[in-house]
Amino acid sequence: MELYIVRHGKTEWNAAGRVQGHADIQLNEEGRAAAKALGKELKDTPLYAIYSSPLQRAKETAVLIRGDHKCPLIVDDRLIEISFGDLEGSTLDEWQNENSPYRFFFSAPEKYIVPPNGESFESVCARTKDFMQKVIEPLAKEHEDARVLIVAHGALNKGLMCYLEGNDIAHYWGDGLQKNCQATVFSYKNGSWIRISS
Repeated sequence: MELYIVRHGKTEWNAAGRVQGHADIQLNEEGRAAAKALGKELKDTPLYAIYSSPLQRAKETAVLIRGDHKCPLIVDDRLIEISFGDLEGSTLDEWQNENSPYRFFFSAPEKYIVPPNGESFESVCARTKDFMQKVIEPLAKEHEDARVLIVAHGALNKGLMCYLEGNDIAHYWGDGLQKNCQATVFSYKNGSWIRISS
């Protein structure tokens, strides 16, 4: 199996540097154009299925990428972005202030303090692991030649990659945050996952 992990297209909150989490922000025109462009890149790639976060910025990205593909588009709640709780809509500049208790989100995730009503990295890793083990890996064993696309979010996708690459929370961000509409591709062979492109 080949697994394409895609971050949704850009939104106005992305452009403004605001944390979105569960806030259901739609794509902006730049985000739609990038999703359409990725869809054109993949138009000759047979897709077995597309899985999406329930948030509209991911679902619309998935629809635009799918284009004329006849594969199913399946929404799964386990793919929703990490929740920032009461701080959704605040800016990354505010988070990265040296006096902010949330400043370790990117730099030292093992020290990250969860905002009120927010979600921990451990929780994201638990639900991404559950999704991979109950949905994707059984599919990979049944359909070795399938190509499957996941469209989700910056932090959520890194949770998926933590599972795929065996990273702990301290190394949660790996090689960094995906760009909007970036596809990272993994291959499943002999029971293990290998990254084949970033």
